Amino acid sequence: MAVATSDSILARSLITDRRSTNFGLKNEVCRGKVVPCRAGGKVKGKGKGRVEVKAAVQIGGLEEVKKAKEEMGLDVVSEEELREKGFLGMRKTKLVCTIGPACCSPQDLEKLALGGMNVARLNMCHNTRDWHRDVIKKINQLNEEKGFCVSVMIDTEGSQIHVLDHGAPSSVKAEEGSTWLFTAQKLEGSPPFTIQANYEGFSEGIEVGDELVIDGGMASFQVIEKVGNDLRCKCTDSGLFLPRAKFSFWRNGKLVARNSELPTLSKKDWADIEFGVSEGVDFIALSFVNDADPVRQLKNYLYMRSSRSTRVLAKVESLESLQKLKEIVEASDGIMVARGDLGVEIPYEQIPTVQEEITHVCREMNKPVIVASQLLESMIEYPTPTRAEVADVSEAVRQYADALMLSGESAIGPYGQKALSILQMASSRMELWSREENRQSILHQRRLGVSLPDRIAEQICNCAVEMGI
Repeated sequence: MAVATSDSILARSLITDRRSTNFGLKNEVCRGKVVPCRAGGKVKGKGKGRVEVKAAVQIGGLEEVKKAKEEMGLDVVSEEELREKGFLGMRKTKLVCTIGPACCSPQDLEKLALGGMNVARLNMCHNTRDWHRDVIKKINQLNEEKGFCVSVMIDTEGSQIHVLDHGAPSSVKAEEGSTWLFTAQKLEGSPPFTIQANYEGFSEGIEVGDELVIDGGMASFQVIEKVGNDLRCKCTDSGLFLPRAKFSFWRNGKLVARNSELPTLSKKDWADIEFGVSEGVDFIALSFVNDADPVRQLKNYLYMRSSRSTRVLAKVESLESLQKLKEIVEASDGIMVARGDLGVEIPYEQIPTVQEEITHVCREMNKPVIVASQLLESMIEYPTPTRAEVADVSEAVRQYADALMLSGESAIGPYGQKALSILQMASSRMELWSREENRQSILHQRRLGVSLPDRIAEQICNCAVEMGI
């Protein structure tokens, strides 16, 4: 839909009174009146008429125009995209970037915003609250002074005991055959071949011969000796140790359960949530959600705090969350598919199917979904992604994921801005391809004599039968 006025950016899809679930919109409710104008444009095509319908958004004055822009979440990047490509060419898939030491300066944040970052994610597992407060302040300044509309998300740590730290600011290589000590002791400095766990009882119930897997398969070890509460392990599959990597134990091909009795929200999580509310964050992502109760509990807390604009996202990253997926989706404002942690608890060959199923359930229930973890993992170390990673991103877009998220690629990798540009390019190309595929499908159905209204009517009848109407 083109717009007759010079402020064409105001007409976005259609302005309605209903709430939008698009990520990246800082204010989700926008009211306006769309007034049709005279039809304009020329008849084009081979004998087929195409009339360009124009409309104007009836808003009284420049101040109202400016206010409407802010309410619709159109920043300088989306305005430029709209001018160049029009409504149909605008990117629908939102992009989330994890902010870390590699991209926390005002200059780096501005480059990410210009590159298409819609949401800045702050992982409360890392850094201090003062550091996070400073980043939020910088993002707010960018939004106010430079015309961006970047939302802020905090990610709770959760009651996770599967966290290791090698003490270094970047990744460490574990070579096959090397021996490492895993301990819960608080050590000063970074002793070589020593890894610290964040939970004193991390080795309880673990036996010699068990397999220790890092980040779902980044590296693997075999327990060769128990020394008190510590474990001495031999590297069986070489790989990279990222800072605060997650780990799991396996025995005879089955996961050794470790945190089933711990609460979803710890004392630290509640303190982090209080911090996020006081800073006015837009999203709170809950880690290790096993059922809908903690989601409802947090939403009730936000309601009592009058923080109704803060949305609650549930991270699906455990076997228990898959078993109660629909009730979790229904209770939350959105879902994050945390494939890295999920891959620790289910066989990795099932991840593609599970991701598609979660996305399908979210679409059925009209809830937005973020696909996260290891989208462009190789770009933490290298300047170009693998072809398989690009194909993975394209598949997530084909499944109609609402947002894609970078983790270590932007937080600690030296090529975060390039990773974001590749994510933006791959998602845009896939959206165009899907749109053309849908158009060709409709044309094919018409050639077969099945009209689009007939197909829609058939789908409505099927839904009515399923609902018992």
